[in-house]
Amino acid sequence: MKVIKLHQKQEIILMKFREGASIRAIAKEVGADRKTVRKYIRQYEQQRQQLMQIGDVQPTELIESIVQPPKYDTSKRKPIKVTDEVLERIKYYLNENQSKRLKGQSKQIMKKIDIFEALKEEGFNIGYTTVCQTISKILSQSKEAFIRESYAPGDICEFDWGEVKLCIGGVNRKYPMAVFTTAYGNYRYARLFVKQKSEFFQEAHAYFFKSIHGNHMTMVYDNMKVAVKGFVGRNEKQPTDALLQLSIYYGFQFRFCNAYRGNEKGHVERSVEYIRRKAFAIKDTFDSLDDANRYLEDICNRLNDKPQPLKNNKTAKELLEEERPYLLPDVPMFECSKLENLRVDKYSTVMFESCHYSVPDWYVGKIILAKIYPSKIIFMSEGEKIAEHPRRFGFNEWNIDIYHYIRTLKKKPGALPNSTAFAQVSKQIKNIYQCYYTRKERDFVELLQYMKEKNKSVNEILEVIDKLLKICPKEISTSKIILLCENKNQVLTKSQQENEISQKAKEHLKIYGNLISGIKDRQGVALS
Repeated sequence: MKVIKLHQKQEIILMKFREGASIRAIAKEVGADRKTVRKYIRQYEQQRQQLMQIGDVQPTELIESIVQPPKYDTSKRKPIKVTDEVLERIKYYLNENQSKRLKGQSKQIMKKIDIFEALKEEGFNIGYTTVCQTISKILSQSKEAFIRESYAPGDICEFDWGEVKLCIGGVNRKYPMAVFTTAYGNYRYARLFVKQKSEFFQEAHAYFFKSIHGNHMTMVYDNMKVAVKGFVGRNEKQPTDALLQLSIYYGFQFRFCNAYRGNEKGHVERSVEYIRRKAFAIKDTFDSLDDANRYLEDICNRLNDKPQPLKNNKTAKELLEEERPYLLPDVPMFECSKLENLRVDKYSTVMFESCHYSVPDWYVGKIILAKIYPSKIIFMSEGEKIAEHPRRFGFNEWNIDIYHYIRTLKKKPGALPNSTAFAQVSKQIKNIYQCYYTRKERDFVELLQYMKEKNKSVNEILEVIDKLLKICPKEISTSKIILLCENKNQVLTKSQQENEISQKAKEHLKIYGNLISGIKDRQGVALS
């Protein structure tokens, strides 16, 4: 049956009810089938009759149906090619996609074209457009409604990781950015780290809670590895020890979002993109990570000082002050560290995450305790601290303290100039060796030992060397340096040193004179 236009519908009705034309004449004039003409005439008669019977009630739907353009009734029509078997196969592939997303394989899901090609290979006679329409219809049936929430002050804060590409210290790489956003006032805090590991996850919370002098009742996370240890059943998540430790120490509760439900922590989802753009769209080069974090903190402070139209033009800082009476009490910063037992190798170093850290050389072959912080590592043995190093994050990097090898260098002084330990000493110590101790390695090792045992700084040694240069510039030795260090309160100025030397010389000359006169007296007695 051919669909007619609205003006044709109007012409059919007027010819029938105003001119009294027959159905045959109307069909010939309009160019439509007689069955179509008869259908619209009967439909109009029924609608007019219903309209007259309603009375004073406004029949909106009935009026619209009378004047609307004619159209096909496709409500009961089904696609011919989309059989039940085809529909089941399409649903199967969509379920497989969902399973891969839950396993973290979102980049390996099938697209619509892949599903179409798979159906063709299975022998189904179906078009690509039909497959696309069917998939869209299935997915649209599963769309959910969102419920807008209102938040109580001090109740909820959301956390998420972001990623920023920066050039720090001349090296281009990606840095994780920890972002916190309060649900009540959109107060934002962010800090850059080197890795997304448990100790950095804990340190991020410690810095944030210290910055606001308290913490919220509930923290919200997605299914990140540093927060979720594993899944129990289908929906229940098991928290990591790092999260449990934070919860116990600070007293907050926590909850996790459903998988792929970023809207359940929408505040922080938007904050990651917002802070990243506002902070690093213009400036992305820094000398150090500390410089980058100071810059990021300044940007967050500016953002938190901006009025928010949806919050009665109050700033995030003002809203945080409203929350303060409801926050959990401020406590000292959480100590973010983990313990590991590690063995000292033949180089007197301990390897952690492919990096080497030196310890005193008498611990070779022993197992010691490593207390690992986000920015440093402390090594312990029998409850005592034996070494401390800044933490490294590269591959096969060596952090060597030359004072840890004094005992070995005393036995093998020739190994000093080409050693990794000597390569990592300060420029000042290298200059002392190169200027005064070349080919006198054993004497230089004794100087290092003295500096370690007496806790003497390089600057103190340089001061003493300057004094020695004024007295005897050609003979700089460890014994003289030690002598001058131990008696530096007595050795004050060059004039005093010269007076002391001249006084000693006079005393020696006097003694020598007395000896000569005594010899002459004895010779005189003998001659007589």
